[in-house]
Amino acid sequence: MGMNERRKIKELEDTTFPARVEDIKEICGAAIPYEVDWESLADDAEGLNFIDNLSCHRLNMALRVICRDDLGKAAVRDGLKLIKLKNVKDKAAMKMTMQSGTLEMHCAYALKSDGMFSESEIQKLLEEKL
Repeated sequence: MGMNERRKIKELEDTTFPARVEDIKEICGAAIPYEVDWESLADDAEGLNFIDNLSCHRLNMALRVICRDDLGKAAVRDGLKLIKLKNVKDKAAMKMTMQSGTLEMHCAYALKSDGMFSESEIQKLLEEKL
């Protein structure tokens, strides 16, 4: 991992992810933390540049639809406790699960929009599991 990757990780840890947690709190009324597998991103500068847009932003868009009423907000507050993100190298390794209150997304961030789950896919999974 080079200096640029370390700087980007620090920015994500110190600024980006705390802001996204605050966004989630505004959307549903609960601060739901992120847990990022930084090792999976250590050698992927491109992935580091796209993780926020491809996972955090898409999740927030899905949550805004789900949390449009009190029923949705309560379901998210009660059912979603942790968001885990992991970088994978290709589409074949991508997966998204929701178990025991944890939403886990394995995305190929360096592939940009080809390596993400859309907000509608995220919304569908959450609505099925919450």
